[in-house]
Amino acid sequence: MRTLPINFLRQINIRYLRLFIVLFLSSITAKINVGSPSIVSDPDILSSLKIINLDGHFNFHDVHHAAKDFGNRYKFLPYAILYPKSVSDISTTIKHVFQMGLRSKLTIAARGHGHSLQGQAQAHEGIVINMESLQGLDMEIHTGKASYVDVSGGELWINVLHRTLKYGLAPKSWTDYLHLTVGGTLSNAGISGQASSHGPQVSNVHQLEIVTGKGDVVNCSANHNVDLFYGVLGGLGQFGIITQARISLEPAPKMVKWIRVLYSDFTTFTKDQEMLISMEKAFDYIEGFIIINRTGLLNNWRLTFSPQHPLQASQFKSDGKTLYCLEITKNFNPDETKIINQEVKSLLSQLAYIPSTLFISEVPYLEFLDRVHASEMRLRSKGLWEVPHPWLNLLIPRTKIHGFTKEVIGNILSDNSNGPILIYPLNKSKWDNKVSVVTPGEDVFYLVAFLSSAVPCSSGSDSLGHILAQNKRILDFCENASIGMKQYLPHYTTQEEWKAHFGPRWEAFVQRKSAYDPLAILAPGQRIFHRQYASHDADLTSIS
Repeated sequence: MRTLPINFLRQINIRYLRLFIVLFLSSITAKINVGSPSIVSDPDILSSLKIINLDGHFNFHDVHHAAKDFGNRYKFLPYAILYPKSVSDISTTIKHVFQMGLRSKLTIAARGHGHSLQGQAQAHEGIVINMESLQGLDMEIHTGKASYVDVSGGELWINVLHRTLKYGLAPKSWTDYLHLTVGGTLSNAGISGQASSHGPQVSNVHQLEIVTGKGDVVNCSANHNVDLFYGVLGGLGQFGIITQARISLEPAPKMVKWIRVLYSDFTTFTKDQEMLISMEKAFDYIEGFIIINRTGLLNNWRLTFSPQHPLQASQFKSDGKTLYCLEITKNFNPDETKIINQEVKSLLSQLAYIPSTLFISEVPYLEFLDRVHASEMRLRSKGLWEVPHPWLNLLIPRTKIHGFTKEVIGNILSDNSNGPILIYPLNKSKWDNKVSVVTPGEDVFYLVAFLSSAVPCSSGSDSLGHILAQNKRILDFCENASIGMKQYLPHYTTQEEWKAHFGPRWEAFVQRKSAYDPLAILAPGQRIFHRQYASHDADLTSIS
């Protein structure tokens, strides 16, 4: 087995990847279909994978599903899929590829539930690690004053919830959709309406176990291996694969009072949202939606919610209007019903929503958190789930949100949308500024998420091409109007765009890459770094 000499590794770190990685200058904007993987140049490299001693196994044949994700736009076929049965399997595989050095073109991507949007968890002619193979390993709940759960990076959040609820506990911060892996969301941020109280998921982690791009298994926390800990959280998978996480827990409520109200004025809507996130004890979950020209909106709500003013609600017309929905919840236990009702009444009295649009429901805590999965099942039954999802998720500074919304809703989207549009403010004070996630420069910023679905074979306004063109117009407007926007779940294709995204943090990002993944083996689908196979400064063929 060839190995890299120590002085060679030192050169890599000193030169910050200048010899071995460059920014990937790609211009991919449409769905890419790649045929069967071609044979990597050195057949010995591939045959060597087949003899690695593993607890799990490789699959070299049935690999097509690893070339597909929720975005349903990109298809990069891997050479093999690793189904690990232990963290050692992941470490051994990465170390094997790393020790091959630059003569190997293999890259490695960690795949959770396949919910990435633009091929981020794919590895063209590389290795995809099926992280869900590690589900069920070492999920341990620790009760007490500071409760937490130790959980595999490949575990789904819905499984974490089910397990912790047995102890009367639950994680503090969530995403809207729970059928995602722990490692996947922690590699991005993990945002939902609870972030107004607890920050994103990356702000609620005590400790991580990481397999780096060298194959080293490293435990890290805010007090130990600090640089790797904060680098991996929100680090887009660039510095290591999260194989275990210690997640903070809190007492879980039994019930949720789930409330929706409508606004016709955007200024009033944002004023109320910002007031709520500034309060110490307000609602436990605060989100919002933009609703464009929706017929029979309140009648649809009746399937889940009860109107507080039935007659007025039945007379409310949503046709042809742009409306703003505030969605809020208050957690409670049955013996607290009277007190919670009083608190909710007091909080609602401070809001300036349209009175006839107050809808309230009481549901079990689990049902509320897993609410999106019910919608998924309905869409799957109609064949509408596995379609292209050209989502666009943006973080907009508070001072720019009105100008942004006026242009995007008034001129770019005009009178229709192809999916939900989320919009709600977040407090930067709830975010740990040492993690890798990049946010706008203001203390309050908005998540604006265009969750579009395209209709296959359509040539109209619901076609993939039309939605992508709209997305580009939105991004162009942000740049030309100097909005100061940052993408959440970012996807860029040029060196200049990635540098602009990270801004002054770019150099630190590159240095971390050189320290933890010097050969740019990990997360090739993010298209941030690309392996370089030749150097003007060294005779790489002489490495042994």
